[in-house]
Amino acid sequence: MHKKDLLVVGELNIDLILNQIKGFPEMGSEKVAEKMDVTLGSSSAIFASNIATLGIQTSFCGKVGNDDFGQFVCETLRNKKVGVDHISVSKAFKTGLTVVMNYDQDRANVTYCGAMEDLTIEDIPWEKVSEYKHFHLSNYFLQKGIQKDITEIFKKAKASGMSTSLDLQVDPDDQWDFDYKSCLPYVDIFLPNESELLSLTGKTEVDEALEELKDHANIIALKMGIKGGLVYHKGEIIKAEPYINDQFVDAIGAGDSFNAGFICKFLQGNDWGECLKFANLTGALNTTAAGGTGAFDNMENLKSRAKSILNQEI
Repeated sequence: MHKKDLLVVGELNIDLILNQIKGFPEMGSEKVAEKMDVTLGSSSAIFASNIATLGIQTSFCGKVGNDDFGQFVCETLRNKKVGVDHISVSKAFKTGLTVVMNYDQDRANVTYCGAMEDLTIEDIPWEKVSEYKHFHLSNYFLQKGIQKDITEIFKKAKASGMSTSLDLQVDPDDQWDFDYKSCLPYVDIFLPNESELLSLTGKTEVDEALEELKDHANIIALKMGIKGGLVYHKGEIIKAEPYINDQFVDAIGAGDSFNAGFICKFLQGNDWGECLKFANLTGALNTTAAGGTGAFDNMENLKSRAKSILNQEI
């Protein structure tokens, strides 16, 4: 049987993005934003949408509410050729929403989790997972319904024959309650950024944090922003320089686009250095348009953007 490429399990929400905000929010006052966009949000959906644009056959498992936002999410994913047969509708919650307030290269987010907290291990189509080559899960800390079963989820994914990847994302409660010693042995590719890695391990330096995880993690692909990225495997490090551009719009979804580039090249059989280099490129391209998917509208335009802005071929 010819296997499908990728099953993504994760959260789904809308992003309401505010740019060019005249000052920081204050109680009792009103600030004006000069620009506003409504786009597909969520780490998992941005990853799925962008890796599908890169040519990877992708299906999604998640949960939305019975509302207009849920319809928007599913329709947007369909338009990106992402399979939505495994997206279910919550009877109890509305579709998630994140308000993103951008300030230069940083941002403040406020999220209503809604239906993303209603997703559980039972919603994953285990009878179908053997049809896929790879399993990816993003944004563990926002998905309360899967947290207690996270290790079991990855055990079952590995037992089905899939390779696996995980991006925890930030913990809004700043507790970092994730049993990495139990779970990471079943994760082939762990995809944190620098801040998340340090918070998870309680270390202050990257090398100390990597040392802490080396007996538990397989491959660590570390996002380091304007410092580039690295791959760590059992004490060995591969580094790649960033792609700096002068057409920065926002960094929403840049890490998810890094993930998309890395997993794309991994599924195509490339070595870790090539995976990392391409991940840095796709992460950089993400920042040249608004929102997490703006730069990835289609492959032809993405190639043109890579050539004209970064002088790189895709």
